[in-house]
Amino acid sequence: MTEAFRTELDADGVLSIVWDMPGRSMNVLTEAAIRELADIVERVASEPGIKGAVISSGKESSFSGGADLTMLEGLSRLYATEMAKSGEAAAAKALFEGSRRLSQLYRRIETCGKPWVAAINGVCLGGAFELALACHRRIVSNDSSTRVGLPEVKVGLFPGAGGTQRVARMLPPSDALQMLMKGEQIRPDKARAMGLVDEVAPKDEILSRAKAWILAGGKAVKPWDEKGFKLPGGPVWSKAGFMTFPAANAIYRRETQDNYPAIRAMLQAVFDGLQLPMDLALTVESRLFTKVLRSKEAAAMIRTLFVSMQELNKGARRPAGVPKSELRTLGVVGAGFMGAGIAYVAAQAGLDVVLIDRDEEAAAKGRAFAEKLISGQVMKGRATGAERDALLSRVRPTADYGALKDCGLVIEAVVEDPNVKAEVIGKVEAVLRDDAIFASNTSTLPISGLAKASKRPENFVGIHFFSPVEKMLLVEVIQGRQTGDKAIATALDFVRLIRKTPILVQDSRGFYANRCVIAYLLEGHLMLAEGVPAAMIENAAKQAGMPVGPLALNDEVALDLGLKIIDATRAQAGDAAVNPAQEKLLRAMVESNGRLGRKNGKGFYDYPEHGKKRLWPGLKDLQPAQLDPETVPIFELRHRLLVTQALEAARTVEEGVVTDMREADVGAILGFGFAPYTGGPLSYIDGMGPRRFVQLAYALAEAYGPRFRPNRLLLDLAETGETFYGRFAGEKPAAAA
Repeated sequence: MTEAFRTELDADGVLSIVWDMPGRSMNVLTEAAIRELADIVERVASEPGIKGAVISSGKESSFSGGADLTMLEGLSRLYATEMAKSGEAAAAKALFEGSRRLSQLYRRIETCGKPWVAAINGVCLGGAFELALACHRRIVSNDSSTRVGLPEVKVGLFPGAGGTQRVARMLPPSDALQMLMKGEQIRPDKARAMGLVDEVAPKDEILSRAKAWILAGGKAVKPWDEKGFKLPGGPVWSKAGFMTFPAANAIYRRETQDNYPAIRAMLQAVFDGLQLPMDLALTVESRLFTKVLRSKEAAAMIRTLFVSMQELNKGARRPAGVPKSELRTLGVVGAGFMGAGIAYVAAQAGLDVVLIDRDEEAAAKGRAFAEKLISGQVMKGRATGAERDALLSRVRPTADYGALKDCGLVIEAVVEDPNVKAEVIGKVEAVLRDDAIFASNTSTLPISGLAKASKRPENFVGIHFFSPVEKMLLVEVIQGRQTGDKAIATALDFVRLIRKTPILVQDSRGFYANRCVIAYLLEGHLMLAEGVPAAMIENAAKQAGMPVGPLALNDEVALDLGLKIIDATRAQAGDAAVNPAQEKLLRAMVESNGRLGRKNGKGFYDYPEHGKKRLWPGLKDLQPAQLDPETVPIFELRHRLLVTQALEAARTVEEGVVTDMREADVGAILGFGFAPYTGGPLSYIDGMGPRRFVQLAYALAEAYGPRFRPNRLLLDLAETGETFYGRFAGEKPAAAA
């Protein structure tokens, strides 16, 4: 058996425990690692010669990312086995006992009678930070890579190994709940100010300080295990408690629309746990954690936002047998908003960037945009002045295409005009070296059509960034009809280098993400044309789990762009491909009222210079009729907004645009915010069951039109009883929970 931990007892009686899993770039909590750590804990507790223990990491830039969530698949199998063998009660008990082993192990650490210190360098997240919280002291390095946090809510869970109970006893409840609900990674100084860690020290001192604390008589008892311990924020049933928990529940409802059972359970765990002794509180936490484990939301989010995303980030879709590209210099043609953003993220990743535009002044503006972004990071304490200067030194603005001769990859980010792009392709290929790759950052134009202007279509690929580039995590890599494996591999390597998640899609107009987004926007437009109050449309979208309503989203991408897409669609596919109600609404907004969206401060919303955006009152005048909101079924609006996107996702699978179910779900959540609690549009369909989804789609089609008619693939899945993941990813149906 491969050991995850190395131990060494020094002459002073301090046991050094070094977590260093061989063959992994980062330590994770696996079943084997947990068993090994349990044996070490018992050794510390039982050997008289051991005065205390220091746990650290043998990895250069990380402590641990936490638990390997694929362990939960084992718990699901355990539940299914026990259910079949002994019934639901026995299965629930087995799941409860299995899921609380880590919690019990951490409780053993803090009550073993010997002091434990966590010496942390790099990221320490999730179950690993819960381990640190169970230790009697936490010393973290001041290295720029160091972060601590409990991000479980982002994958449909909550900290179930004692995290909710320890944090709520270390911080005032309002601060604890905010930290737990956000799931953010916290920098060392902030963690120290919050009281989550005890010391911040240089990296090369954390081990010596940890040992010194133990030898100076470090206390092996936690405050909550001492008589007379008082909660930082006072009792739950107090004036302060009444000011905290009702407000926290209201914030939860507002922010999540009650779509996330893990966050609801976490609130309950804190509320109930703070009224109990620690051991009982941990039992309550474990029972609630077990309940969340059985939810379809947790299963879907873990699969998409952890397992699938991790696999895609590690190159699951990279062509086999292609050597890794060694990119050093990137070319970006077009120094506007998108091009400057691409240059910024590339320079941030350590690449030298040649930034081209029509003249030196325009190119310099792109570099100035990058300077503005990095300066903002410096102002927030997230980067240093030296890091800013180093980044800017890597961006070279110029109008000389000859400067691209040493680039391994060139990305064009000019206007969405095939003629302009063709001209750029010619200029770039005239100087580009033979083995270099050319990529087009286009949001709608088919790559195969653009590649006709290239002399080397096998080296031509699409790389579609989302706006704003520096914030959006998704990048679509588009394979044209003649795109070769080397071009795909280079694009995927580049996306990984800039720390974004790639999905590989086949060529089509709008590709994948924009097709689903366009369907979402269309539904919002048609609801407005029907007379549904604008505020009701936006609120229904948020209740359905979307981050913003379709009208607000349209303002962000620009209303005049929507009109251009309508015109381009008509030119390519004829009048029948354009919805007249949508066109009438957008022409009234753009051409009659000059409302272009956020970019000119006037769209479906008004954007005052000082103050929050608000829906434009004039929208009522554009509605042929206005429906009484009391007569509009809100649940139907929610269904329409999700089903229309899921249907479009299903069509892309049938058409072969998306060939990997993981990419459809990950891409939808990262690219346009499809309700994360569902796990993505295909998981949404699978979770409901294709048969039931088809029935819902037919009902909507009868009420609102043929755009809701299910495609042939969906009908086939409904008839056979299969799911998307069952047919295309080989997954067996999960046991009912």
